[in-house]
Amino acid sequence: MRHMFLVVAMPLLASGCASTLPEVVASSSHADSVADVVPIAYQNPVGAYSHRVPVDPKPWRGLNDAQAPKGGA
Repeated sequence: MRHMFLVVAMPLLASGCASTLPEVVASSSHADSVADVVPIAYQNPVGAYSHRVPVDPKPWRGLNDAQAPKGGA
């Protein structure tokens, strides 16, 4: 329980030692500035879709032999 108290109390004590308060007021000069914004072009989310049909599996022994390291164990 004492450790939990220290975990909570130390940041509170450290923040009390701050010499100045953070400035949270928004500046009005940023609202008048003009930013260059490039419009985003529309992209169809299924534009690159290609239809695929299920196929029967290939014989596993031939595929296993093709991926096996050459030279034996």
